[in-house]
Amino acid sequence: MRRERVADDIYVFTSELYAQVTAGAVITPEGAIVIDTLVFPEESKAILHFIEQRLNTKVRYIINTHYHADHTYGTCFFESATVVSHALCYTLLDSRGRQGLAEAQQGSRTFQDVTVKLPNLVFEAGELEIRLGDKTLQMWHSPGHSDDSIAVLVKEDRVLFAADTMMPVPYFVDGKFDDFVESLKKLKNGSFENVVQGHGEVILRGEIDRKVESDLNYLAQVKHHVQIALTEPDPQAYLDRIDIEQCGKSRIPLNGEVQLLHAGNMRALLAQYQAVREAGK
Repeated sequence: MRRERVADDIYVFTSELYAQVTAGAVITPEGAIVIDTLVFPEESKAILHFIEQRLNTKVRYIINTHYHADHTYGTCFFESATVVSHALCYTLLDSRGRQGLAEAQQGSRTFQDVTVKLPNLVFEAGELEIRLGDKTLQMWHSPGHSDDSIAVLVKEDRVLFAADTMMPVPYFVDGKFDDFVESLKKLKNGSFENVVQGHGEVILRGEIDRKVESDLNYLAQVKHHVQIALTEPDPQAYLDRIDIEQCGKSRIPLNGEVQLLHAGNMRALLAQYQAVREAGK
């Protein structure tokens, strides 16, 4: 697992075991706030050990940015922490999260000690702020990647944990295309010092606005090609010919996995449009 310091009291942890998924820790005189907890227990426990043994402080809060396993499986190892999320995250963890964990445990002994830890503190509308020591964390709903996704801003440092609203390529298979566009637009001109993506490298201040525009352009290209596909005799065959680079993104990030994410986006938006068309008949 890679660890980097993006501000005096803010650390980012990047998994070396799964898709460069990230977690964060905000350190205050009153304890730590951890943002997401990764998927593999050995990395989650390494974060806990670093905070408790190296930094000599306790984890007071865990923020789950959304219910997906790669961001939440490690939460159970932070036993005394208050868990914060969107209300939908609670619901999805209690249903899909439990089902997914049961399936993962059948397939691998790696997750035998993992349990679903449900949030203690949730919000629905508007924003939620948590203040601990000298840090204020502001959370807001940021759907698109998933219906329950949130973004987290450390206000004093202007460091944004965008979670999977910001990835090397937008991915909305478990969410809604239009929601993703609106969530990205809210990040424009945010005057952030750094943006921590849900997967991949930290984005620096001078690159943030270009990254947001690049993601919006990618989504516009996906929509354009899906609309063309709907006029073709075989829509999926048309989309299979449109690779990620034709939509303005590199095929290299996440060890090439972005190509699979792109193909999933194409299929998902085509299915959404076809469902709307069928409903209108």
